[in-house]
Amino acid sequence: MNLQQSAGGERFIRRYEYDDSWVIAAELGVADDAIDVDVVGTTAIVVVDHGDQATETEFEFELPGADATVETNNGVLTITVRK
Repeated sequence: MNLQQSAGGERFIRRYEYDDSWVIAAELGVADDAIDVDVVGTTAIVVVDHGDQATETEFEFELPGADATVETNNGVLTITVRK
């Protein structure tokens, strides 16, 4: 397993590399239904609704491949990309 980490603003993103996949995980700190993710080709577009602050944050990043599945659990976004 290979691990890369980066922080952007209040976000902390980890990228793990396994033999058959990459896993990108980000702690977003909001409810799962406040997270919307679209994957277009190899780009993930993430929109986070902050609710009471009446603001949204949008960010995008490149994925290491196009075969991606997206899950959220307790405010943690996980994107798995098969090699």
